Amino acid sequence: MLFYLLLVFQANANAQIDPAHCRYPLGMEDGRIKDHDITASSQWYETTGPQYARLNREEGDGAWCPAGLLQPSDTQYLQVDLGRLTFLTVVGTQGRYARNSGKEFARMYRLNYSHDGQLWRSWKNRLGNKTMEANDNAYVSVIKDLHPPIISRYIRLIPVTKMPTTVCMRLELYGCPWHDGLTSYSSPEGQLMMPPGYPIASLNDSTYDGARERRKLSGGLGQLTDGVIGQDDFLVTRQYHVWPGYDYVGWRNGSLSSGYVEMEFVFDKQRNFTSMKVHSNNMFYHGVKIFSSVSCSFKPRLIANWEAEPVEFRTVLDDRNPSARYVTVPLGRRNAKALRCRFHFADVWMMFSEISFQSADTVIPTQITPVVTSSWPKEESSMPTTHKTVTNPSAKYQPDDGNTPILIGCLVTIILLLVVIIFLILWCQYVCKVLEKAPRRILEEEVTVRLSSSSDTIILQTPPVPPRVSQMDHPYERVFLLDPQYQDPAGLRNMLPELSRSAETSACGGGYAEPDVTQCTPHQCFQNSVPHYAETDIVSLQGVTGSNMYAVPALTVDSLTRKDISVAEFPRHRLLFREKLGEGQFGEVHLCEAEGLPEFLGEGAPLPDRDGRPVLVAVKQLRADATNNARNDFLKEIKIMSRLNDPNIIQLLCVCVSSDPLCMVTEYMDNGDLNMFLSQREMESTLTHANNIPAVSLSDLLHMSVQISSGMRYLASLNFVHRDLATRNCLLDRRLTIKIADFGMSRNLYSSDYYRIQGRAVLPIRWMAWESILLGKFTTASDVWAFGVTLWEIFTLCKEQPYSLLSDEQVIENTGEFFRNQGRQIFLFAPLLCPPSLFELMMRCWDRDIADRPTFEGLYQALRPHVVQ
Repeated sequence: MLFYLLLVFQANANAQIDPAHCRYPLGMEDGRIKDHDITASSQWYETTGPQYARLNREEGDGAWCPAGLLQPSDTQYLQVDLGRLTFLTVVGTQGRYARNSGKEFARMYRLNYSHDGQLWRSWKNRLGNKTMEANDNAYVSVIKDLHPPIISRYIRLIPVTKMPTTVCMRLELYGCPWHDGLTSYSSPEGQLMMPPGYPIASLNDSTYDGARERRKLSGGLGQLTDGVIGQDDFLVTRQYHVWPGYDYVGWRNGSLSSGYVEMEFVFDKQRNFTSMKVHSNNMFYHGVKIFSSVSCSFKPRLIANWEAEPVEFRTVLDDRNPSARYVTVPLGRRNAKALRCRFHFADVWMMFSEISFQSADTVIPTQITPVVTSSWPKEESSMPTTHKTVTNPSAKYQPDDGNTPILIGCLVTIILLLVVIIFLILWCQYVCKVLEKAPRRILEEEVTVRLSSSSDTIILQTPPVPPRVSQMDHPYERVFLLDPQYQDPAGLRNMLPELSRSAETSACGGGYAEPDVTQCTPHQCFQNSVPHYAETDIVSLQGVTGSNMYAVPALTVDSLTRKDISVAEFPRHRLLFREKLGEGQFGEVHLCEAEGLPEFLGEGAPLPDRDGRPVLVAVKQLRADATNNARNDFLKEIKIMSRLNDPNIIQLLCVCVSSDPLCMVTEYMDNGDLNMFLSQREMESTLTHANNIPAVSLSDLLHMSVQISSGMRYLASLNFVHRDLATRNCLLDRRLTIKIADFGMSRNLYSSDYYRIQGRAVLPIRWMAWESILLGKFTTASDVWAFGVTLWEIFTLCKEQPYSLLSDEQVIENTGEFFRNQGRQIFLFAPLLCPPSLFELMMRCWDRDIADRPTFEGLYQALRPHVVQ
């Protein structure tokens, strides 16, 4: 039993990789990659050999330099053996500085990679470009994300030049071990989809690096292993400047002579496979469904024949929830080095975005036994992506004769229990559906909802709410373009006198704004606004580092002195770079290790218990080429953050402002952001406990909501406006303490949450109040609106984006319906996990009239009593 538990733990540990978190230095700088693992095609001198190509190190003559002048036609390379298959996501480069005596660097480079050191492939980005920009001086390191990432053991970095020049380089690679062990997959080529009334979707595997012959892909890896999970709407992509359907590989039923999609998977060694996870689209109203069944055969060796007994798996199809989901296929601990899986269609189209495998590192002899998986459809309110599965019901099994009656009795008992549980769950789902169709009664005094336990009662005081139009009840054909009258800001002001009056105290500037400090006339605020989106001072909203900016608009650089900053100067050399978290127009956000920070800050410092581990911090750094305005904004942000002190607000710990580049050092939370944390979990249940599935309870979700409302209550008490409140900007520590931050906009992972305004800056329009989008008006009341959307995210476990069925343009058009207030505006649908009384509280946050929205104090007081202390 202990051995089995260890194998289950190993299988769970090898979960699908996440490129946003797989960004660890692989050992060039710290020496874990040994000198003999670093080779080169040539070297200028012994002291500029490949062993000296280590980032931020200056042994020898300070870098690797190939022999002679590098010609445009040359292919000189620096090669690194990582020792094992690795998921590579980031490359960092420097030139040769040599303690201020060198000046050689590469402006561009290419990457080649290989699994075995024999067959080499060329990396190219998602648009087909093979060349990456590198350095423009000899000392500053340049960190570049790989889109798509590389799965390989051997890496070659090839400097590129347009004219003969001397080139020297230092290097660091970032990523994490590739536990899947998958070295290649083969499949039919993806196809074009031409849905009537929608753009053409190209569902090909665009980053596949193997052979393409006769509409068959073989011998390579591509989009199914790049860590990018497709969205519910397959036409919506997570990447910029790509075509609709880019995130998925898809096939049409009837287009393949076999009648199914056959895929072969080859691994680095023999493995005992426990399961396969396939992320599938289920947009059934476009004829797309998860596969109906799959049959997987196994090869213990590549030169062997396929074993006769396949593992078969049949899914329970879902015609109610169009969300994309992972389908977990149990593989019965079969021993193999290669798999062949045949996926059968359930509808016109079948689409996959990711496939991953879980296996035990220790290979044991395969026993082909019937595996009955007791995974059944859960309530949609808890785990909408779980499926009923039966694996290999006809396989041979020969138990010991003496144990046969006992085994049969146990199996019968288990099956009966499963039947009873499935019946109860289906009955509960039926009752829930009936209740959803019934008219919702909104009591004027209070709404009481009873949860799973008879003692769990939530009572929230909720006044009547206007009738809502659900996003699901009315698709986006109900969104109308703004009338011509809304093109005139003056007309808007005349129709909304309350906005005209309050505009005199609204913040026209960026970030955490202070409405009572900055004043502008109604004419000034309206003359720059565009009704379709908020153009007013929009650049400052993006901030220096791509994050929300804490602004004191009346402050200037000349008036800012050291006494304005209430935190200490930290020695810059004690900050050790670990990875880049994000970047903006003039700055970057880095994850760093701060040496001696607890001793530097003294007792009472807001640092988590590290148990002897290094202290990790987030460091915002201003770039050397930043403008004076950006520098001014950065100093303003430091002043504001140095005075914020609340348990639920990320805290500025120290600064580095005595010299350039300017830096601010803030807390870093172990559990990352709330969006990522929740999206990787399911609602707590008996099944999640039994299968060791990461889960959260309703109490956890309420506790998170209370903490966010508490932090926003503190900001509101100071008249600060956040302007980008969302789960991506809420960070968690190991104890699930939440702190509100502002890193979300700077991270590529959440780029799809922001709408780019005419190539200038970006806005989180799906979280913004209608007056912020139409008039550029940001107040505490607009933060309350965003808090309502954040609650919606929490109680959907961040499984989808707000208004996921609407395009960005349609979200903007929907704000006109809020302005007209004729009952045609589209609201977010009620989350299945959310008590009705709590959804009514969200609806109050989205009230069209600013004055009728609750305050953060009121929200905090309404939520706090329902958290177990």
